[in-house]
Parts: sequence; C-alpha cells; structure tokens
Amino acid sequence: MATAAVLAATLALFLRAAAATAATAAAEADRIGRLPGQPPVNFSMYSGYVTVDAAAGRALFYWFIEAAGVPAESAPLVLWLNGGPGCSSVGYGASEELGAFRINADGRTLYLNPYPWNKVANMLFLDSPAGVGYSYSNSTSDLYTAGDNKTAHDSYNFLVNWLERFPQYKHRDFYITGESYAGHYVPQLSQLVYRNNKGIEKPILNFKGFMVGNPVIDDYHDFIGTFEYLWTHGLISDETYEKLRLACQFDVSEHASKECNKVFDIAEAEEGNIDAYSIYTPTCKKTSLHKRRLIRGRTVLRPGCPEGTIPARRSTPRSTTTYLRCRELCMPMSPEYRIPG
Repeated sequence: MATAAVLAATLALFLRAAAATAATAAAEADRIGRLPGQPPVNFSMYSGYVTVDAAAGRALFYWFIEAAGVPAESAPLVLWLNGGPGCSSVGYGASEELGAFRINADGRTLYLNPYPWNKVANMLFLDSPAGVGYSYSNSTSDLYTAGDNKTAHDSYNFLVNWLERFPQYKHRDFYITGESYAGHYVPQLSQLVYRNNKGIEKPILNFKGFMVGNPVIDDYHDFIGTFEYLWTHGLISDETYEKLRLACQFDVSEHASKECNKVFDIAEAEEGNIDAYSIYTPTCKKTSLHKRRLIRGRTVLRPGCPEGTIPARRSTPRSTTTYLRCRELCMPMSPEYRIPG
C-alpha cells in the first residue's frame, strides 16, 4: 500500500511537471521577440491564437503585454475588450489607446506610449468575437451568428484555455475592462465568470471587478449622454440641444422621426470636422474624412439589420489584403440586453 501511494504521488508530480513544461513551451512559441521598428523595452509580450471551439475551428487572437512599471509577478491581470461591435482590441485598444506603443509619423517605427496601462497591470487584449481582427472561424456561419451570449461564452473559454498556457496567472487578481459596445461585452462576460466561480474556494479566474468607459448601454442613456456632452462642451448650440430633446425619442432611435433626423443633421454640421472622442487634439488632415461620429449611431439600425440586432463590424484577414480594424455586419444581441424598439 505504501509503495502504491508513493508511485501515485510520483506519477502526479510527473504529470504536473509535464503539464507545466507543455504550458511553458506553448507560451514561448507565442513570445514576441521584437516588433518592427520597436524601441528597447523592459517587458515581455506574447501573441497568438487560442482555440475556443475545436469542432467549428474557432480561435481568438490575443496580444499580451506584461507589466513594466510594477513587477509582472504580482501585478493584476486585466482583459481589455473594444466594442463596435466587431472592432479589434489589438487594432484600437492596444495600438491607439492604452497599449505600450504608438506609431511614429514615418509609419515604420514605434515609440513608447507615455500613458500605457501596463505601467500598473498585465494587459491582455482580445479580438472578439471570431471574425474580428485576426480572430477567425473555419465555419463561415459563425461570422453571421455571433451574438452577445455566444461572444461571452467564447471569451470565457478563451480565458480558461489561455490560463493553461500561462498558468502563472491563475488565481491572480483579475479585472475585465472595455469601451463602447463593451458596455454589453464586459458585464455579460463578468456575469458569466461570477456565476462559474460560485462554490469554488480558489477559482483560477480570481475576478475582482469590471470597468467600462463610454459604454453602449441602451438608447436612452447613450443618446442623452451624447447630446449633453456635445452641448456642455460647446460643440452644438443651445437651440439645437433643445430641439434634440423635443424632437427625438431617445429610447427608440432605430425608428427616429423625420424631424429628429433633421435635427441630427444640424447637430452634426455644428459639431464640425473634429474627433468628438478627443476634442482638444489637433485635426489630422489625412484622416479627417474618417472622423468618428458620436451622434448617429452606434445604436441606429442600418438598412437590412433585423429587429434584435445591431450594426456590427468584422474583419476577415484571410479574405482581405489590408488589415481592417472594423467591418460592418448585423450582430444579434441577447434578448435581455436588446435595444428597446
């Protein structure tokens, strides 16, 4: 009996060691040695694919940037999700907003972002759902059946499988963050993590909380907030603001009246050719035609989108020669989170 117990313990240790070795090898295969034009850095980066549905051939792409301002061994793990729905967290969040680098004017070299989030946390940027950014599926139907619920479950499967590749982050303080349509992604994924952690004394996803910025919540709050922001920052006139309040039913924007649409046009003309997300920065002439509109419609249905869906964007790098951060399609939403109409 004693011999059998020793053998069992030895086998368990061997299996754990083998699993740890496999995890280390998988992580090392994803290590980024150096990006083109990258300055020297004191932190590690990884990127690659994690399978979330083997039968469908569905895999999500990530870019992981370890902490630099604090020890990576003790810093929290933070997941970042961009919205759209259908916009790349790698193309936007990591590359333009809170990632480690910015692109120089020459378009070929990088410089360090002075305000990266990896100063305080280990940052995990995820392209989600499949079809967004570099994430893909071998089942074409997946690109048209993605929705809030499916996205949450795929993201959860990604996290669990990713932690097998990076086991040192199991049980680490974990936060879920995002912006825009992540006002749906983040709470729903957070709810799924919370429910799956119930009854587990020491869950591998040591969930501590979530945070959303500029979140898509519902039509009423989104449009009220947008108009008040534009008005209080002098981007639209008092008269136009009052007309918007009187002419538009904020809770049913997908069926906006003709009068409401007329006032939308006036408000957009008054707003001018600036980036409403960053009103104090100079206008870039090269990208001025692609200014981001706050007024019309993260939530306004485009023609062809049925009830219970929202305009979404996807990128399919296998079928395009140029990387697209966003591309439009219709995104089914979970019933409990649908925009009222």
